[in-house]
Amino acid sequence: QVTEESLQADSGADCVSLELRAADGALVTLTADFRQEVKIFRALILGELERGQSQFQALCFVTRLHRNEIIPSESMAKLRQKNPRTVRQAEEVRGLEHLSMDVAVNFSKGAQLSSHLHNVCAEAKEAIYTREEDVKFWLEKGVDGSMFEVLPQGSDVPELQRCRLCPDRWKPCICSYSLSIEWYPCMLKYCRSRDAGGKVSSYKCGIRSCQKGYTFDYYVPQKQLCLWDEET
Repeated sequence: QVTEESLQADSGADCVSLELRAADGALVTLTADFRQEVKIFRALILGELERGQSQFQALCFVTRLHRNEIIPSESMAKLRQKNPRTVRQAEEVRGLEHLSMDVAVNFSKGAQLSSHLHNVCAEAKEAIYTREEDVKFWLEKGVDGSMFEVLPQGSDVPELQRCRLCPDRWKPCICSYSLSIEWYPCMLKYCRSRDAGGKVSSYKCGIRSCQKGYTFDYYVPQKQLCLWDEET
């Protein structure tokens, strides 16, 4: 499976974005906002028209951006691709991350979490999710807590099943969505040089590339919004 990706960096806004078309036709975007320490995953998933879905369904997953997850925006802006058609393979496969997205984010108030949320998640106004542990981090930074709403959990509602096991298309359930970022610059490489006087100094001399998969679990009010998550 060869994936075509486009990478963009804006060092002024201190953010990077990466876009790719997944094997199932979904358009996946990752936006890393270094200034606010926020990363936003957006998936535009093709709908199943014959099963009553709209043309596409949009999802946004917002999580905390940690240091050393992805290279800084000014380094990304300097990357130049000599051979655009070369097929590249990630040097490091980072483990699958399984995230329980137990909080909904209010779209109209989300701009203070990240100024990019309005553009990136415009099609997913009713489907923006985050995690309680990330919310705690942002609240400590002074973000307004009224934009967050805790979603029903399996522990609170015993009859809440995973969507793949739920027989009724109109019942609420816990949906699962997986995506993979096949190739992204995750770390800078440093080389050492020695001058005439024998003094050693280090300088940036390249990037290390990574591949990483994510699985997001989140509440949906009806299984109809989660038709891909079925036992095959």
